[in-house]
Amino acid sequence: MFVEIPAPVVVVPARVARPALVRRLLRGAPPYLYLLPALALLVIWTYRPLVQTAQLSFFSWNLLPTQPATPVGLGNYVRLFQVPAVGQAALRTLEVIGGLIPFTLLVPVLVGLLGQRVRGRARAVYQALVFAPLLVAPVASATVWEWLLEPSGGAVNRVLGTHVNWLHDTTWAQPAIILVTGWHLIGFAVLVVSAGLSNINSDYSEAAMIDGASRGQITRWITLPLLSPTLVFLALMTVLLSAQWTFPLIDTITQGGPSGATTNVYYLLWDYSFHSFDAGLGTAAGMVLFVVFGIIAAGLVLLSEKLSVHDD
Repeated sequence: MFVEIPAPVVVVPARVARPALVRRLLRGAPPYLYLLPALALLVIWTYRPLVQTAQLSFFSWNLLPTQPATPVGLGNYVRLFQVPAVGQAALRTLEVIGGLIPFTLLVPVLVGLLGQRVRGRARAVYQALVFAPLLVAPVASATVWEWLLEPSGGAVNRVLGTHVNWLHDTTWAQPAIILVTGWHLIGFAVLVVSAGLSNINSDYSEAAMIDGASRGQITRWITLPLLSPTLVFLALMTVLLSAQWTFPLIDTITQGGPSGATTNVYYLLWDYSFHSFDAGLGTAAGMVLFVVFGIIAAGLVLLSEKLSVHDD
């Protein structure tokens, strides 16, 4: 005789459904996790010091760890705009920007166009010779140029037959700094222009030549318009970084002199912070410089979209 025993009932736990928002976040998170290390470094190395600089601009401090920072509110900003040297340094910064434009735009375009006519290995040698000054450390080039511009026996004065004190005369110090900085930057600018020229499709110029266009017409109406995004980039770099590019030369050769003739806004905030030990005034100058150049950069970026011609 058999007795039928019912099978045990298996109880399946009910699955708890995750909210739809959580599921969407989990599905979309993996791509952004790859960006997390870069974002963390960006916050630590860029935005954290920026916030600390903004915070320090409202304090008076002489950089000594044993001396506490004293809150002064907007006092540093008020003092900054009452110092006559700030306006003079701003004018010298504009002079530096205007003086470097030929070295970062005009000469590199000319050298880049001429370099297209050089073929084979000679072209690599030609580009290497132009790029070589950029490989020289700014401090080393400052020392060499200080020797070349020496007033009594320097090579420049001997060639020109003059006895000008280029680096310690209020008339010639600023042009000399611009000239040496431009010599140092030409290689970088030529490299950027050459990269822009190589990205231009040669079909346009070949079609224009078939239609009878001259080399000058091709350069004027095809090459330069298609090169405009590169030129706008170089112009943006020149406006934003000119004062920073001159800093190693100024600090090595003239220390802002003679009589402040080579002091621009970048060197001025360095002078306030690390020569006068007025960290509050230096950081206030840095924040003003950051805001002003940020507005200029935003304007140039918006303007670049209207000035640039893209090969679509």
